[in-house]
Amino acid sequence: MEIVHDPRETRRHLDSLRSAGRTVGFAPTMGALHDGHRSLMETASARCDVGVASIFVNPLQFAPDEDLDSYPRTLDADARLAEEAGIDVLFVPSARDMYPEPIWTTVSLRVVTEPWEGADRPTHFAGVATVVTKLFNIVGPCAAFFGEKDFQQLAMIRRMVFDLNQPVDVVGMPTIREPDGLAMSSRNRRLVPAHRREASVLHRALTKGAGTIESGERDPAAVEAVIRAELGTTKHAEDPDYVAVVDANSLAVPESLRGEIRLLTAVRFGNVRLIDNIGVSVPA
Repeated sequence: MEIVHDPRETRRHLDSLRSAGRTVGFAPTMGALHDGHRSLMETASARCDVGVASIFVNPLQFAPDEDLDSYPRTLDADARLAEEAGIDVLFVPSARDMYPEPIWTTVSLRVVTEPWEGADRPTHFAGVATVVTKLFNIVGPCAAFFGEKDFQQLAMIRRMVFDLNQPVDVVGMPTIREPDGLAMSSRNRRLVPAHRREASVLHRALTKGAGTIESGERDPAAVEAVIRAELGTTKHAEDPDYVAVVDANSLAVPESLRGEIRLLTAVRFGNVRLIDNIGVSVPA
């Protein structure tokens, strides 16, 4: 596995591989890798001729009250995991590599980013969209693999690629979970034991909501009430930042449930904020 730091060198190298007829699979990450990331990297490496991953803690997506410096950085362990997952090229730029001067140009989307996560973190998605656009420009034409755990982010990136005609095939991959159902996340390691024992309530509550839909419920407010009731059964979970039953494409709440639906929630345990979602297909 090659570890490359310079964006121009990375682009030249991957362009040369594409010129030789090889396809590129890309898994962008912020490091602190776990088995969810491993799944993305293994798929990128298996489906394409060249597996590429990036590790970059992007300062643009952190608000002033969010501690960028405390984000876990475990490069040595991350590099080992990436190599084990079959990655051929690991792109590890510094902040100076990505932003050599104060940035004047940003990318933002309104419709899919204003509600839910966007309401709680209003600058977050513009930072994500900007850095992902830069990464796509550096890596070049590719298939890019993202986990469905960050579903609003995935919806944003899909729309961004469509609107801007970026030569990228965005592939959403199923959420990888712990044995008790908790979605894998670098944040999980920050949970104290009592909170970790209760954290699986997110998946349990969403599963109950999905079961209600599968039993015939078509009122999103009724499904939301089921999810909130289950979330309220734990001792340490705070009131959810949101519970949403939405159309999977627009992320808007429909009058009646049909087609592809996503159930979303965000819950805090102490100072750790967890998000999760699951999908349900409702026959027309």
